[in-house]
Amino acid sequence: MKYKTLFGKTVKNISSEIKTVSHKLLIKSGFIRESTAGRYFNLPLGMKVHNKVIDVIREQMNQAEAQEMITPVLHPIELWKETNRTVSVGFELTTLKDRRGTEFVLGGTAEEMFVEVVKQFNLSYRDLPFNLYQFSSKFRDELRVRGGLLRAREFTMKDAYSFDRDEKEFKKTYEKMKETYTKIFRLLGLETVIVEADNGYIGGEYCHEFQVLSDTGEDLLFYVKSLNKYFNREIAPSQAQKVASKDEIIKEKKDVLGEKIIGVEDLAKYLNIPVEKTTKTLLFEGSDNRLIAAAVRGGYDIDETKLRRIAKTSFLKLASADTIKELTGAEVGFLGPLNLPKKVEVFYDESTDSRMNFECGANKTDYHTINVNWDRDLPKPTKFYDIKVTKEGDIYPETGEKYEVFRGIEVGNIFQLGYHYSKLMNATFRDEDGTEKLYYMGCYGIGIGRAIATIVEKHHDDKGIIWPENSAPFKVELVLLNTEDENVTKVADNLYQKLRDSNVEVLFDDRADVSAGEKLKDADLLGIPYRVVVSKKTVAENKVEYKKRDEDKAILISEAEFIKKIS
Repeated sequence: MKYKTLFGKTVKNISSEIKTVSHKLLIKSGFIRESTAGRYFNLPLGMKVHNKVIDVIREQMNQAEAQEMITPVLHPIELWKETNRTVSVGFELTTLKDRRGTEFVLGGTAEEMFVEVVKQFNLSYRDLPFNLYQFSSKFRDELRVRGGLLRAREFTMKDAYSFDRDEKEFKKTYEKMKETYTKIFRLLGLETVIVEADNGYIGGEYCHEFQVLSDTGEDLLFYVKSLNKYFNREIAPSQAQKVASKDEIIKEKKDVLGEKIIGVEDLAKYLNIPVEKTTKTLLFEGSDNRLIAAAVRGGYDIDETKLRRIAKTSFLKLASADTIKELTGAEVGFLGPLNLPKKVEVFYDESTDSRMNFECGANKTDYHTINVNWDRDLPKPTKFYDIKVTKEGDIYPETGEKYEVFRGIEVGNIFQLGYHYSKLMNATFRDEDGTEKLYYMGCYGIGIGRAIATIVEKHHDDKGIIWPENSAPFKVELVLLNTEDENVTKVADNLYQKLRDSNVEVLFDDRADVSAGEKLKDADLLGIPYRVVVSKKTVAENKVEYKKRDEDKAILISEAEFIKKIS
């Protein structure tokens, strides 16, 4: 490829609103352009990287005996209604109708489609197990997008779905996928850690994310060093550090006027008490019309993922202001566990234990109750739970050690589906005894754009991108200087042809109207692994100037030696 005819060149100035390194560099170097918020054009350079990443994934999936296919992007909405995902999915769906009035969902994931096609075959236990995968466009109407390709509304995903005879057989598939994913990311130049994560409404113990540790990551990871175990913040078991009580006597409970004071920091200051003595209480509506209250110590937030699991409810949503007022007579912000109606199930976080003379909302607008004590004012729960959002300084309960905290970028995830979709869609195979059994399923995803962005986040310097070879758009960038010299140009043209004849992917910067400094700066920005320069100086010495992108020093070597090095 000759750079002068390449569609999409480097640019010097980009929007100041672009913050993440990968977003900046991918736009500056001409790999992507934004269409609308969260949707991007893959320019020719970007498309080459995109395809290289897919090639690596495809090769490893095939080695793991998975089988590639493709499903339509438009999913009949009846399938999503069959699994109740038109209301329960964790992202906003995009729907549309065709000219016949048939309604479709733009695929955000593809469980229903894969189950539907498997159902069309009369399979038996002899046909199992199998793992089907695809590379397809996904559409998620995210409320907020960030970081360019790190969180987009339209993107390409490799999603795979395994069909097994039972949980025992699924475990083997799952472990094979865990090993395959680790190898895929290593080949892409990404060292990942495997993180225990939440499986959403499906539940189950098999759910792991592949995270790349990065200061720019949006996920907080909690690490137990003695066990070499990582948890996603959503599910990290947490024990709050104990707060020593200096109170020697139990004080008189009373209601205090605190007009429009809601936040625990302001409340603690107003009441002249430590934040740890305040109590945050929230009311949720759960499945089967349940009302669920959750209370944590001031300074913590309530983790809805943990609460949903502990309360054994398929979904949670914050109760409306009208519901709270009808229940307590108070406005939002003054809810407390005192004197709640019996129909409300109350869950207390373990951080609320071992306190004396603490504060709660009074269930009266603008009032807070202080000097609340267990047993005297509130029956002490027979069990406290871990329902708080884990934070730095918290303790892993099993070992008593403080977590180490890291940021990470999720580049892939694997998790069990179990019988969830096969049961809802009545997808069965004929077992050895002749009975119809439900498939036991797993799901395995990798976002291609996110993987590309993560590669850039981890492989760059102050000059630009440093592509690992497996994902680089070209292996070599050939830079021609002194274009006015016919002899120099002839040497460069001949080298370009030799590289192509040797099946070496090469980008040839043959621009005549660009300075040497600008060409070399663009080469660093593009980040192609090997750079070779042909100039008057190199031709005079019958050499070429060779440099690896991740090394500082260029060397003069013979053309034959260079071709041998990179072929």
